[in-house]
Amino acid sequence: MISRRTLLAGFPAVLAAARTVAPPSPYGAVPSPRQLAWHELEVTAFLHFTVNTFTDKEWGYGDEDPNLFNPEKFDAETIVGALADAGMRGVILTCKHHDGFCLWPTKTTVHSVLHSAWRGGKGDVVRDISQAAARRKMKFGVYLSPWDRNNAQYGTPEYLKIYRAQLSELLTGYGPIFEVWHDGANGGDGFYGGAREKRTIDKNTYYDWPRTWEMIRAMQPEAVVFSDVGPDVRWVGNERGMAGDPCWATFDPVGEDGGAASPGNVRTKESNSGQRHASKWLPAECDVSIRPGWFWHEAENARVKTPAQLTSLYYQSVGRGATLLLNVPPNRDGLLAAEDIASLQGFGAYLRGTFTQNLAARARADATHVRGNDKQFGPAQLLDGRPDTYWATDDKVTSADVTLDLGRPVKLQVIRLKEAIRFGQRVDAFTLERWQSGYWEPLVSSTGIGPRRLIHLAAPIIATQLRLRITQASASPALSEFAVFAEAAPG
Repeated sequence: MISRRTLLAGFPAVLAAARTVAPPSPYGAVPSPRQLAWHELEVTAFLHFTVNTFTDKEWGYGDEDPNLFNPEKFDAETIVGALADAGMRGVILTCKHHDGFCLWPTKTTVHSVLHSAWRGGKGDVVRDISQAAARRKMKFGVYLSPWDRNNAQYGTPEYLKIYRAQLSELLTGYGPIFEVWHDGANGGDGFYGGAREKRTIDKNTYYDWPRTWEMIRAMQPEAVVFSDVGPDVRWVGNERGMAGDPCWATFDPVGEDGGAASPGNVRTKESNSGQRHASKWLPAECDVSIRPGWFWHEAENARVKTPAQLTSLYYQSVGRGATLLLNVPPNRDGLLAAEDIASLQGFGAYLRGTFTQNLAARARADATHVRGNDKQFGPAQLLDGRPDTYWATDDKVTSADVTLDLGRPVKLQVIRLKEAIRFGQRVDAFTLERWQSGYWEPLVSSTGIGPRRLIHLAAPIIATQLRLRITQASASPALSEFAVFAEAAPG
């Protein structure tokens, strides 16, 4: 029989084995769970589709006959399938643009599909797209323009009740919503129920955005809310699909006059890069259309962005830690144009060909520092393909190196780095090097990593060893990925 003294003598060793090294404390602003999920999407689609598609306009006036909307071959499965095959993980539908025409059978207005000839007034674009997205495992989001050039009540307090009723229909009738999208369109000329006049509103106060956002939180708590000022995702400040370099995920929006900001009133020149050490986690979304316009126009069929152009935008948005929201507008048949589909196919082929195989997955990783010398924070965590594991250093260590031994000469052109952003954006600057002819040759030095940093080298290189040097950090580094890829041929 083991004595009580012997048992007690063993307790310190047992307790020591049970103790674990604490993870790093968060630094600065950190993302919410809904924002973390949004970051993983990388590329999402926008579908601009309404009466404008049939009137050949970008902004409808609001006086259109609902019967104009009649996409006789509309096929949500075909549309969403093409988007999914291109690597898009979510789709946002313009459920109502500035013309006020609603793509679902709303109870709030007669300016909708319910009063159109399409499918005898029994069609519902929102339902069909949302269901097709669910079948393809894609997230579904909604854009409901706050400006309504058709509604007679626009500009009065009564319109807010109508707008929120429309939003409620969308948020309660079509399953989970991943993003609610608001732009900064704030009044002007319109039909307004026959008044045909210009209506001006106070964009800072009229919409009472905080109350609307509270409503969204109550109905769809996992949805991120996008606008010039968030509160979850910010506009990147241009419609070219390009983020700043660096593009910090933190941002404190300020109005054009230096006062409080609101949708349609923000210093957009600051939106592009964000602000290092700002108080809000407010990452950028880069919206751009595959065509010159946002709606389909036959005259633009020869001006569709090529796969190479889409790939360049991918590196200038997703590669800088933002997401890419690519608009692909359906045509008058209710389908994506052949030119758009061809470009999407080439883009999707490039993404699959480039990023399917991580050439460093079986590499040996070593680091100059490991948090508490605990292997749960070791550099091997950078290679396991899991977003929840990470390499980290001790709190006082803000400069450190990770070396990858690839085990063989590897031809590569793209390197992907990710921080463990649930602990904040910590890294300020880094350098990448390769071992060449007996010394470390610098490949690139850059600022910031954040949710994702893609290093796209100008030409392929051959490397057997790579080194990542964190040269400056505001807090001890915590990185979740160091991946290496060969580049596929352009689509």
